[in-house]
Amino acid sequence: MTWIAQDDLIQSVADALQFISYYHPLDYIQAVGRAYEHEQSPAAKDALAQILTNSRLCAEGHRPICQDTGAVVVFLKLGMQVRFDGELGLTEMINEGVRRAYLHPDNKLRASMVDPPIGARKNTGDNTPAIIYTDLVPGDRLEIALAAKGGGSENKSRFTILNPSDSLVDWVVETLPGMGAGWCPPGVLGIGIGGTAEKALLLAKESLMAPIDIDQLRARGPDTPIEELRLEIFDKVNALGIGAQGLGGLTTVVDVKILDYPTHAASLPVGMIPNCAATRHIEFDLDGSGPAVFTPPRLADWPDVTWQVSESAVRVDLDRLTQEQVRSWKPGDRLLLSGKLLTGRDAAHKRIQGLLESGQGLPEGVDFTNRLIYYVGPVDPVRDEAVGPAGPTTATRMDKFTEMMLAKTGLVGMIGKAERGPAAIQSIKRHGAAYLMAVGGAAYLVSQAVRSARIVAFEDLGMEAIYEFDVVEMPVTVAVDSHGESIHATGPAEWRSKIELLNLGRR
Repeated sequence: MTWIAQDDLIQSVADALQFISYYHPLDYIQAVGRAYEHEQSPAAKDALAQILTNSRLCAEGHRPICQDTGAVVVFLKLGMQVRFDGELGLTEMINEGVRRAYLHPDNKLRASMVDPPIGARKNTGDNTPAIIYTDLVPGDRLEIALAAKGGGSENKSRFTILNPSDSLVDWVVETLPGMGAGWCPPGVLGIGIGGTAEKALLLAKESLMAPIDIDQLRARGPDTPIEELRLEIFDKVNALGIGAQGLGGLTTVVDVKILDYPTHAASLPVGMIPNCAATRHIEFDLDGSGPAVFTPPRLADWPDVTWQVSESAVRVDLDRLTQEQVRSWKPGDRLLLSGKLLTGRDAAHKRIQGLLESGQGLPEGVDFTNRLIYYVGPVDPVRDEAVGPAGPTTATRMDKFTEMMLAKTGLVGMIGKAERGPAAIQSIKRHGAAYLMAVGGAAYLVSQAVRSARIVAFEDLGMEAIYEFDVVEMPVTVAVDSHGESIHATGPAEWRSKIELLNLGRR
């Protein structure tokens, strides 16, 4: 019989979540380092450099890798000989650990959970509740695997039930381009096969906890059909040319993980869930001897990569921005933004829509004329920070508001991550505007450009309020120009063709 103290479990969960908020798993960051060395696409290589530099800064400064510090997902294997010394239930203990981690005064993490999920959608304020799965197993230990899963990658989850004779590989290759780049590649692709609908997706999520070992697998060769499948999907997904941040390049995934389970003879359920550039997970166990201890990785083991400003980067004064300047930008241009920048995402856009439709107009102090809006929900600042990590959120969620913003507010451009949909691109073209992309997975690096921040409207929305940032040389890339040309369409197409030629040359 093993007795685990309530406080030991709570403290272990809290410490683990703080730990993964600023330390990438070493296997992932080294895989990204190998991708950087291998990459030939200048745009993708620049994005990878930002991700690697951001990772080191977070490890040194103990600040979140991404402003989206994730929904907490916990897999428990509870030994049947384990008992708990305390008054809280198991779920309550886990949630108390989450609460302590996300409200830690030295590294406060962004609360993203809302309740109820429809209707008021009020932020719970401490990122509880966690998503918990418990498996009762033989033994006298509690094994815990937990992750902080960002919304951008979670929203790209896919599920299907294939016919048993269908090609699973074909489904993955056909489905993945439609996921866009909002999941912030390069990442790990988790696939669950079998069981029932919900089991397949659960297997996909759980598979993401496994260490990255695709290079070792290729070196020794596959021993099972699942290992053969992993290698085939890995090669065919990377051959799509999607690349880092969807800009076109050689590496879209750094590994493919697969878990399977017996299924009905008439079915082939398949779940697919990607992990993003802010991959965050950790595994540990408790045996009654005290809280878990987490050993920091050595910074010397990080790839020796430091992002540098491109010599071709154009410096832009946001306080004197004109429509003529915006129309001069071309896809792929690298810009450094300085001046006043307004922010806003889903909830702010929805509230603006209501105000405009009612005839009330924009809130006092909010003027978008000849200005840009940054799609971001930042982490709260600590110590002397102007703002906490403040990377971009997925831009496609704001597509339905784009025509309204460009037609009725004087806005001339937007900043977010990943691609824009056809309707948004048509609005951008119609109004001679532009869409700029910041790198998802470089939130702390981006926040270094923010010298001051203040809330100017909708303070009750918390991280979704409208802020005014004063930025100095914030790095962005022109993703959609005023003619409607999108680098997220041209980049992957170009690199898909180049990869085909490279592969032909190797045969």
